[in-house]
Amino acid sequence: MLMSDVEIITDGGRRRRWSGAEKLRIVEETLDERSSISVVARRNGVAPNLLYRWRRLMLEGGAVAVSNDDEVTSNRAVRQLEERIRELERQLGRKTLEVEILKEALDKARPKKPMWLAQSPVKDGGR
Repeated sequence: MLMSDVEIITDGGRRRRWSGAEKLRIVEETLDERSSISVVARRNGVAPNLLYRWRRLMLEGGAVAVSNDDEVTSNRAVRQLEERIRELERQLGRKTLEVEILKEALDKARPKKPMWLAQSPVKDGGR
């Protein structure tokens, strides 16, 4: 092996930032069935595992997920969370109603304090 056949790759020390448009363009290249993801990654200077991640995000959540590099929540998970919120709101409503009923029952069960009539002091000659 000759020295001229060896390629030395040095790390620049910084990560490259990809714009949303660049990510989308690269991911769209992978959707073409004629080229593999590894070839597209190599051609664009992207790690294949990162390109697989962008592609998964794109297929699950669309262009917005790829642009923002966010995790995608499936529609099913969103529906389950919304149903859970509705159930918790129903339970909160029931408990609030129970509290109001118990307050009313407690007010009715408390004995009323008798009203003592203020009596005027008895005068010496008023027997």
